[in-house]
Amino acid sequence: MSRRIVAGVDCSTQSTKVLVVDVDTGEVVATGHAPHVVTGGGGASETDPAVWWEALAAALAATGMAGEVAAISVAGQQHGLVVSDAAGRVLRPAVLWNDTRSAPDAAALVADLGPAWWATEVGSVPVASFTVTSWAWLRRTEPNLARSVAAICLPHDWLTGQLCGRVATDRGDASGTGWWSAPSGAYHPGVLAHPLVDVDLGWLPPVLGPAEVAGTVSAAASSATGLASGTLVGPGTGDNMGAALGLALEPGTAVMSLGTSGTAFAVADRPAADPTGIVAGFADATGRFLPLACTLNATLAVDRFAAWLGLDRDDVAPSSGTATVVPFLDGERTPDLPSATGSVLGLTHATTRQELLRSAYEGAVVSLLDALDDIEGAGARDAGRPIVLVGGGARGPAWREVVGRLSGRPIEIPRTEEAVALGAAVQAAACLTGEPLADVARRFGGRRGEVLPAGPRDDEALARHHSARQQLHPT
Repeated sequence: MSRRIVAGVDCSTQSTKVLVVDVDTGEVVATGHAPHVVTGGGGASETDPAVWWEALAAALAATGMAGEVAAISVAGQQHGLVVSDAAGRVLRPAVLWNDTRSAPDAAALVADLGPAWWATEVGSVPVASFTVTSWAWLRRTEPNLARSVAAICLPHDWLTGQLCGRVATDRGDASGTGWWSAPSGAYHPGVLAHPLVDVDLGWLPPVLGPAEVAGTVSAAASSATGLASGTLVGPGTGDNMGAALGLALEPGTAVMSLGTSGTAFAVADRPAADPTGIVAGFADATGRFLPLACTLNATLAVDRFAAWLGLDRDDVAPSSGTATVVPFLDGERTPDLPSATGSVLGLTHATTRQELLRSAYEGAVVSLLDALDDIEGAGARDAGRPIVLVGGGARGPAWREVVGRLSGRPIEIPRTEEAVALGAAVQAAACLTGEPLADVARRFGGRRGEVLPAGPRDDEALARHHSARQQLHPT
């Protein structure tokens, strides 16, 4: 019997990664990677979608197995805005999730309808970078271009369309737009008709089921990517939803993902409705829900501090001393401070570079642990419950130490370094075989790895960072 293989794609902010996985064993048999070009400054962050398509082709070619793939699915960065005209031509570079120029538009939408309305009706209180706020920004700042728009989609939707000729989305990624309601499971007519939004339902992609096939690879896509014409294309999903699927998460397990951004999330049986806006009430890729908080400043911010200080990223002191770094270098989303900048407090003549770098790690982690408290609904950390640590930062000893010390909880480190792409591969395999997603995810074994035992929680460092934030950004 010939081996059946599928491909899972992670189209993230900085690169596209592909895992080729054996359907029956879950073995990763090949990988590929290609970088993206991200442009902008002063709050802007954009990428030409053509870059994603070229990167996908390059990453597939790097696997050396594109022609053997039986099914493929794409998990992509959430929230982005891709706009096209009636002929399907992309009209401008995509606005990415970490673009904060729509902060005034987010504030106007929330002020008009109220945070409680958004939390109850849609599931999330929109902040700068939600698709709905980026679209409102585009209408306000580029009205002539906006009048030419006839289709709006997310990054993963667009790549799915490039593969099979049908632009489609799923409930997980759609729940991050701000105009698809996780509680109702449909596009929200009140949001689409809002004067600042004014989106025709016909402009938006259909929302497919968790393992519903979007189509098959077209002849043109086959020529561009090396995939066989007729290869199944899954519905795809958002990157965080892909990670949850790849890790075979069950309700009650918390995840912290450390990448360019930081995220904290958990699978839930009921949608979240947080009027404070800290927790976004997303849907997941299986039919359940994914309450999630996202920070803009994680590994990229810490690496910037390391570069400024002339240090290796793991060259940290045993203690951060009195120094307190608030690393809001790109503004911040959790807490919602889009115009914030980074700050350093508590410097003395005795402060070392290594202490400053350690405090930068702490500052990034504190935001995620605070969000995790809200996601778990307890308001206090349960030392007995582990945190699953994923993303590029999960490989770093300094990140592991700081997360463990500030949480006081056991830390699970899954062996897989590409949970997002693995989740997309799970989805592709379910489309191919007809098996339940959960069965495929367990077979693929994304949670296998090591467990670091809990140690004492560093309450002094937590208190110092919380005091600094209250001083700089009083609530």
